[in-house]
Amino acid sequence: MPRTDAETSLLDLIHAVMHSVRSLQSQGPDEPALQGLTPMEGRVLGFFARHPGATLRDLVQHSGRDKAQLARLIKSLRERELLQAQETCRDRRQVRLGLTAAGERAQQALQQQAQALEQRAVTGLGREAQQQLRRGLLQMQTNLTPEDSAKD
Repeated sequence: MPRTDAETSLLDLIHAVMHSVRSLQSQGPDEPALQGLTPMEGRVLGFFARHPGATLRDLVQHSGRDKAQLARLIKSLRERELLQAQETCRDRRQVRLGLTAAGERAQQALQQQAQALEQRAVTGLGREAQQQLRRGLLQMQTNLTPEDSAKD
């Protein structure tokens, strides 16, 4: 017997919404700058767009992802000339990363795609309902953040 809306858990609804978002994001973007770019690669580009000159360590701390996985993603993005690296003078092991011109174009295209998708997602929700949803989701995120990382 199918569940009614009132019986569907919030976490199931959040999962279903994210599944729809990821599905729409991966439907062969028209923008050439986004061809072959995975959602995780897009998030990495977004991080370095917001934090130019950050390091792999910074990305690991921010995302909580595996360092080896992120190192492979960064290597791939550098090979595709979307990210550029610059060694610091003090410590050649520490590499600062930033977007290339192609990376900036890809990031801008991702931003536009995300804005259009968000607009589609909130169609029918008034401004107050959108703000209330945002507040509720932020509270849920806070509730689920481990105590040790909440202190940072």
